[in-house]
Amino acid sequence: MRFVVTGEWTQNRLLRFIILWFLLYSAGLWLTNTLLFFNQMGLHYESVVTFYRGSEAQFMLPRSYKVLLEISHFHLLAMGIFILTLSHLVLFVPLKPQVKFWLIHLTFLSAISDEAAGWLTRFAHPMFAYYKIGAFILLQTTMAALLIAVLLTVCLKARSAYTEDLGKA
Repeated sequence: MRFVVTGEWTQNRLLRFIILWFLLYSAGLWLTNTLLFFNQMGLHYESVVTFYRGSEAQFMLPRSYKVLLEISHFHLLAMGIFILTLSHLVLFVPLKPQVKFWLIHLTFLSAISDEAAGWLTRFAHPMFAYYKIGAFILLQTTMAALLIAVLLTVCLKARSAYTEDLGKA
């Protein structure tokens, strides 16, 4: 990590390749997340409600407690580690500290909201389907912004902003 903090990552080709590979996998996660969402639900209130609460007309059972628990168990760990890693890289991107602050916080909050919204739609009230849609859109938008910011920094060989932002955040 010393290379990123000191700004030497612009001279370390191997480190830049490692970050680029991570970003490629991250873009794959972003894309498959989007495709899964649209394959299962879409951005329509009725489709989200049907996905979580079921539909007799379509012979769809509601999502069970166990299924939601298993999905949350995996997502909370995987998304937490993923966003932690991506956010950590964003610390070194030359953006204003306020922009970094909001991007990082909104990404974490939208990921938690996206997970909670399914539970709330299923067990609290169907109107939480709108919350699910909003959380998903915000999560995908903020993840894309973080990915693009890191990608541009690595590709353009920008110097590290870590030391400049240290006292300002």
